[in-house]
Amino acid sequence: MLNSVKIAKRQSEIRQQLAILAAKENPDENETRQMETLDAEYRSNETRYRAALTAEDETRNAAREELETREGREWDELVSRFEARQIVAALDHGAQLTGETAEIVQEMRSQGNYRGFPVPLAALERRELVTGTTVAADVPRPVASRPLIDRVFPASVAGRLGAEVVNITQGNLLFPVATGGAVAGWAPTEGADVPGPFPFKYAERALTPDHTLGAHMRITRRALKQAGAGLEAAIRRDMSAAIEAELDRTIINGKGADGEPLGIIPGASEYGIASTPVGTVPSWAAFRAAAVRFMQGNMAKSPSEIRVAFDPLVWGDLDAALIEGTAVSEFDRLTKNIPASQIALTNVLPDGTAILTTNAGGVAPIYVGIYGGLDVIRDPYSDAQSGTLRLTALVTADVTVARGSQLLILTGLSGTP
Repeated sequence: MLNSVKIAKRQSEIRQQLAILAAKENPDENETRQMETLDAEYRSNETRYRAALTAEDETRNAAREELETREGREWDELVSRFEARQIVAALDHGAQLTGETAEIVQEMRSQGNYRGFPVPLAALERRELVTGTTVAADVPRPVASRPLIDRVFPASVAGRLGAEVVNITQGNLLFPVATGGAVAGWAPTEGADVPGPFPFKYAERALTPDHTLGAHMRITRRALKQAGAGLEAAIRRDMSAAIEAELDRTIINGKGADGEPLGIIPGASEYGIASTPVGTVPSWAAFRAAAVRFMQGNMAKSPSEIRVAFDPLVWGDLDAALIEGTAVSEFDRLTKNIPASQIALTNVLPDGTAILTTNAGGVAPIYVGIYGGLDVIRDPYSDAQSGTLRLTALVTADVTVARGSQLLILTGLSGTP
């Protein structure tokens, strides 16, 4: 029983005793002394009661936070034990799902419509290898797991640019963005009106389930029989790489047609993103001018809050351009102001193109909507003669930009120093 409840119960008993004693017209000395003792205890208990409530309130808040976050932690723990090889075995020869894998599939089917076996996107994350496992030199070794909503694909260029991944169950998701509103101003003369009124205006950016991305995979009979547990990592790595690469390409270069969402560069005018042709050798001066625009527009407080992505040719030109009489390159000047961890190199961008982004007021520069998880479907007919298992993984996704002023495109960064 809580201490506050015990005190409250005792206070009720004291009030009952005091009521009985106070009803007597001529109490004797013992009854008077008893009333004084009970009254003193009552006042003391009031102080103890308030202190107990304060202490228990902190306990309640801690318990409430535990309850609010427990469900997410339990789901993450379940997904960390998800086995993709069970899905392959179930699709190949009808094996029954067991353990956490079966629980996750059942939960996802209850939340969405899937023709095949649902697979959570977080299950495609690269998992930390067990100590002692022999791996090739070019296989990445992640040191930390990543949460599902924030960064589904932590190695992607879109993630490095600050894109936020939003998991959507169904329907459209709208982002109302204010474009106009109150303007402060001074009254020109005594009794005159201040400037205004100015209408509040906003635009809506939507994420819709209109775009479906598919990844095909063929697993030979030999691989099924020979790979064993190694098939788990191979499937995850292959699906993750294929989906990540295509999402990255679409987020930046999506045409907005033929089933593709509208990407950053083709949709610059639609999203209100400024595109500045530089037309000269890449230098820190070009990126500094872009950083100044962000800071003048109150999008960033300093260059360290800006993220940059450009193609390897731009990096080569920046690194080769040395300040006269020094061994300091233009790339050194860039990383002195913008941390190297916020600079991404990618072949997805056109030659001589760079994208700069910043997170302003907690609003991400890019939003990527992912609807549910992967829907893994088996094709039992196309490769029946060879015994090959053909899988199709479908995921519905969309891209939008909330505020175009949080992005800037630089073009024409080419030439040799």
